[in-house]
Formats: sequence, C-alpha cells, structure tokens
Amino acid sequence: MDSRSVLVIGGAGYIGSHTCKRISQLGGKPVVLDNLSMGHDWAAMYGPLYVGDAGDSAYVKQILDEHDIDSVIHFAACAYVGESMTNPGKYFRNNVTAMQTLLDRCIESGVKNFIFSSSCATYGVPNETPIREDMPQKPINPYGETKLIGEQMLHWYSQCHDFNYVALRYFNACGDDPDGEIGEVHDPETHLIPIVLQAALGKREYIEVFGTDYPTEDGTAVRDYIHVSDLADAHVRALDYLVAGGESTKLNLGTGNGISVQQVVDSARRVTGREIPVKYGPRRAGDPPALYADPSKAKEALGWEAQWTDIDKIIESAWNWEQVRIKRDL
Repeated sequence: MDSRSVLVIGGAGYIGSHTCKRISQLGGKPVVLDNLSMGHDWAAMYGPLYVGDAGDSAYVKQILDEHDIDSVIHFAACAYVGESMTNPGKYFRNNVTAMQTLLDRCIESGVKNFIFSSSCATYGVPNETPIREDMPQKPINPYGETKLIGEQMLHWYSQCHDFNYVALRYFNACGDDPDGEIGEVHDPETHLIPIVLQAALGKREYIEVFGTDYPTEDGTAVRDYIHVSDLADAHVRALDYLVAGGESTKLNLGTGNGISVQQVVDSARRVTGREIPVKYGPRRAGDPPALYADPSKAKEALGWEAQWTDIDKIIESAWNWEQVRIKRDL
C-alpha cells in the first residue's frame, strides 16, 4: 500500500471500517462514502467521511475528482438474507442498480482498480466442501443473486474498459478490532457470535440453535468463521495486487476450517466464563450442513492466509469489543 487515496464505499460499516484502519496503518488514505443506514459515523475515524449514496453519480464524481482517486473498494450493500426474501426489490435497487450507476461513474472518472465485497452466498447450497471458486454458483435467495450479478457486471466492465477488479467472496465474517477502536454494531444482529455474547451478557434469554441432526461431528451446522482483521488485510492485498498489474479475479476468503454452532457456544462459555442458555430447535429450510472455503487461490494470488484461526481468540476479540460497547454506550 502506497500513499494513494482509496474511495471506500460503505467504509463506516463493520468490515469497511476495519479495512479503512488497515489502509491507514499502511500509509494510505481511506476516503469514506457511506449513507450511514447501517454504518456509524464514529467508525469512520481514519479519513474523511462523505455521507451519501453510491448511486448518486454526481456526488461520487465530486469525491473521485477532489481526491484524485483511481481505486475503489465497494462494501455498500443490503445484506440480510431473510429480508431479501421478503423485500427483493430493495436488494436489486441497492445491490444492482446503484452498483451499475457507480461502475459507470468509475469508468467515466478513470478509476482503474475496483475491489468488490462479494459473498459465499453466490454458491447457494454446494455439492461438496471445501468450496472452490470454480464450483457452480446457484444462489438460493435474492441477496446471493444480487452479489452474483455484481460479479457478472464487473466481468463485462473489465472486458470492455481499461478496468480491473477483484471480487472477494467472504465466508462468515466475525470478531472485532483487537485494539478495541471499532467493532460490530448491527441492529438487528444476525451474526452468531455477537448473538451468543448477547446471551452471555443477559441481553437475550437464550440463543436458538437450529438443527442438531446434521451429518456433522456434533450434529450442528458447520461454517467458516473468518476474522474481520483478516478480511481487511485481504482487501488491501487485493488492491496492491491490482496496482501491481494483476489480472481481474474472484477469490474465496475463509480459514479453510469448519467450526460448528455448538463449538462456537462452547468457546464463548470458555472465554466469558458464563453459562449461556441454549434452546435447540429443528433445522431451518435451506441451511446446508457445512460451508467452508478452499482459500488456496487467495494465498496463491495475494500471498494471503487467515491469521486468526483459533475460535477462542476470535471470540475473545468480540467479547473485548462488547465491553468497549458497554463503556461507550454503543
């Protein structure tokens, strides 16, 4: 990372703010555009914050020109799977239509490098694990579909213009800044680890575990939990890769290891020293038994691999952030 300015769209959000911190640590200047519908102004502490929408072409042009930006990292998206099933129009407007407007402005303004926040939701229910990038992408909800369309748009824009991209397909983002400066604050909260910690704090009566009869070691669903600091590092490496002349590509970001829901609960009990009430219920429709990445392509292309691989350490970082949130009343 050199001293360049980078437009980080959605940079006041959970993963975006951690990426801004990493850019700043390495000498770059993150310029944040966020409408604050899900992000927080206090999280945009590493560079200037512009409040607005990615689909506002004139406003995006103003920011790109003012800071002489040729690199963009795009996080801004609606990202609740359940909501996408009840309000698909919202997801297509924000994740597809607004992104098309953004891409058109980027091309017109001479942006050369684009990092896209994609998702393992583009795979749908895979036939096997670990999941490789060349496996079929068959989304089972509008959220995953809109992320796949985003990848398809990037493919064709890069074919037709002097423009390169990296699409990063995250698995389960988790954990928080080990320095306690920023962290996860969602309303509603849908991520497992903060939900478990809310139960540890007494903010929830119990947590619900959906499914105990999966063909996994303990019967609960298995996922790939990737620490947000590792995700942030991958974004910066992806940008460096493009600046150095790397070709457009799509990469999985995960640890390559599956952790079960029960293992997360057990770890949280160890880390917090508290009993966490659990209510066990039937499987949810559409939940596959196991989802975890083959991240070897990211290692080959970017020299990246997850550093946070101990679930206790991941949860410890999240637990520390919960104490910070209490003190700061966030």
